[in-house]
Amino acid sequence: MTGNTEADRSQRLSAAHRTVDGVHVVALRGEIDHTTKDLLQAALLDQDDPSSEPPRVVVDLEGVTFMDSSGINILISANRRLTEAHGWLRIAAAQQAVQRVLSLVGLDTVIGCHPTLEQALHH
Repeated sequence: MTGNTEADRSQRLSAAHRTVDGVHVVALRGEIDHTTKDLLQAALLDQDDPSSEPPRVVVDLEGVTFMDSSGINILISANRRLTEAHGWLRIAAAQQAVQRVLSLVGLDTVIGCHPTLEQALHH
C-alpha cells in the first residue's frame, strides 16, 4: 500500500492551465477526493491573475473520473471568490459519474455546468 506522499497525490490528480479568449481554463485529470483536495485548491483558489478583470474560470472535468464532497466544497469556495470579484466559474465536460454528484448536491443549479468546454467558454 502506498502512502499519501506529494508524488502519490500528483499522480492521482493533475491540473493543466491555459487561457482561451481571456478565460482561465483549468483542465483536471484524475480523482478528486480528500487526498487530492490541496492540489485542486491550489489550481482554483491560489491563482491571482491581475490581468484578468473580472476573473473568469472554466473547470474542465472531462478527465476527472471521481469526485467527492472535498471537490464540491472547493468548487463552492472558488465560485464564491470569483463571484465576489465580479467574475464567474463554469464547469465543463463532467463525466456522467461526476455530473451525477454535481446534480445530487445541487451544485449544477449554482454553478453553470456545460456538456463541452466550447459551450462553457462561449455561453
